[in-house]
Amino acid sequence: MKRQKRDMYTRAFDRGYKAGVSGRSSEFCPHVSDQSRQAWLSGWREGRSDQWDGLTGISGVHKMRTF
Repeated sequence: MKRQKRDMYTRAFDRGYKAGVSGRSSEFCPHVSDQSRQAWLSGWREGRSDQWDGLTGISGVHKMRTF
């Protein structure tokens, strides 16, 4: 099994970050459990602040963990 699939909170954070950078609302959080929801919202907040700082597109590539 891949490491990415085992760590649910890191995965939730990454997906929240992607949602925040793309400008989606925090109302669209897909998680119900408290810890997963908190990780998603933390990622969303960081993504939104990066979007406000202009780290979108090619200028924000260094922030992505998938590369």
